[in-house]
Amino acid sequence: MTMAIANKALVWGLFAAGGTLTAFLFPVVILVFLLTSAGWNPAGLEFMTIQDALQQGMVKILVFGVLFLSMWHAAHRFRVLVHDLGLRADATVALVAYLIAAIGTVTAAWFLLSLS
Repeated sequence: MTMAIANKALVWGLFAAGGTLTAFLFPVVILVFLLTSAGWNPAGLEFMTIQDALQQGMVKILVFGVLFLSMWHAAHRFRVLVHDLGLRADATVALVAYLIAAIGTVTAAWFLLSLS
C-alpha cells in the first residue's frame, strides 16, 4: 500500500513540526522536573498556579498543540523504527500507531476541555 503524495506531505509536516517542538520544549520540561525534585519550587510551578493557567483558552490551545504534535511525531517515529527493525507490515503498523496518536489527541482535548 503506497501513501498518496498529498497524505505523505501531511504526515511529514506533522512529524517535522512535532519533532522541532519536542526538541525545544522537552529538555526544559525535564530540567524543571529535575530542579523541583531537588527542592527548588518557585511560585510559578505551584499546583494552583498551573491549574489557574490551564483555565485560560490560549494556554489550553498551546498545551493541546504541544501534545498533539508530540504524539503524532512519536507515532511516525515508531512507524519508522518498526520498519527499520524488519517488520514490513507498514499498513498495519501505520494504522495502529496513528490510531494510538488519534486516541491520545482526543483524550488530551477531552481533558483540557473538561477543565473549568
